[in-house]
Amino acid sequence: MAASGTSRGRLSFLVSSGPTRERIDDVRFISNRSTGRMGHAVAEAARVAGCDVVLVSGPVSLSPPDGVRLVSVESSAEMSREIRARSDSSDVVVMAAAVSDFRPGKPVSGKIKKGGLCSLVLELERTEDILAALGKEKGGSARPFLVGFAAETSDLEANALEKLRRKNLDMIVANDVSLFDRGFGSDSNAAIVLHSSGEKTEIPLVSKSEFAERLVGMILERLERTATGVESMG
Repeated sequence: MAASGTSRGRLSFLVSSGPTRERIDDVRFISNRSTGRMGHAVAEAARVAGCDVVLVSGPVSLSPPDGVRLVSVESSAEMSREIRARSDSSDVVVMAAAVSDFRPGKPVSGKIKKGGLCSLVLELERTEDILAALGKEKGGSARPFLVGFAAETSDLEANALEKLRRKNLDMIVANDVSLFDRGFGSDSNAAIVLHSSGEKTEIPLVSKSEFAERLVGMILERLERTATGVESMG
């Protein structure tokens, strides 16, 4: 699988991976089950395809792929800052990270002591939707090519299609995380890939490395079709 080039040289991929952590206090946080395996696999597949790759990753126990530039972050705010600072100079942005949707509104300095507390109420606030912000900034431009992930437990295709349109994406990868053999914490994945052109492609249950290879291949094929005018000709 060879990467397509541009007038500026090799294609550049910006990939997010892993979970984010949102501080409750200095020792506690809110997070999720993401291991980063999918995002890291996408970064490696893009590098093998001959692309320049920057991987922005939340806290994971994985080593970054060889030849990939790693930017480590912890919170959703840090993830947003690093992604948005690099998106304009990237040909492709793949948001595979499981960014927290909510964070404590008033994180505490130090450690909250149990004392006589029988319960603790946390007030949560929404975090920024990074991908939606990128889609809004992109408008009708062809760059960057935006790819999102939709981890769903019901109405998989309908929910993913709504996100594709609302966030102004070029492609969305929708997988059912209610199934034990795919998604979070699993070595394998399967998904429906929806395109802004209306096409739909299914990737069967395969290892995450093979899944990533197929996904990167789809992205490069779509970019090549757009560059040669095949897309506009229908």
